[in-house]
Amino acid sequence: MAGEKDLLTKIGDAVEAAKEKAQEVGATLAQKAGTAASEAKREVEKAGAAVAKQARAARASVKRKAKSAEADTKRVFGKARRVVARKAKAAEAGAEKAIGKAKRTVKSKVRAAAAGAKRAAGKVERAVSAKKAPAKRKTGGAKKTVARKTTAAKSAVKKGAAKVRKVAKKAAAKVRKVAKTGAKKPAKKPAKRAAKKGA
Repeated sequence: MAGEKDLLTKIGDAVEAAKEKAQEVGATLAQKAGTAASEAKREVEKAGAAVAKQARAARASVKRKAKSAEADTKRVFGKARRVVARKAKAAEAGAEKAIGKAKRTVKSKVRAAAAGAKRAAGKVERAVSAKKAPAKRKTGGAKKTVARKTTAAKSAVKKGAAKVRKVAKKAAAKVRKVAKTGAKKPAKKPAKRAAKKGA
């Protein structure tokens, strides 16, 4: 009986020891599992933070590129607008210069024609006054000479008047032509210079 009791006691002690060992092993395993889970959670958080950081950087880069492209577009547009404005000003100045030149040419031609007409009128005046002046009785030859001079003076007056009309017509046509197409030629060189400066 005593021997059986000792055996049962030993078996109970072994069971208790095994139970305690199992509890210790379980606690160790649970601790290790908790540590692994914590580490996994930290890694997941780190990965999520890295992904978010990369996403923010990508968004910022896209925004910077968009702003840069917009600024480049504005600069190109402004440059083109300035070049066009310079060319327009140069063309306008060329047109004004051509019209002014045409006007001066017309005035000089009209003045020349008027001076010619005035000279012709002076000839007529002198011829008429010579005819009216009291003098000795003219012979037939003298009368013919005066008549020829008078006819020549009248012809000169007519020619002068016709010349004035012709010059005025040509001048008016030239002014119209310059106003329509003549202004384009002088505007070419300033426009080229403006384009070079703009480039």
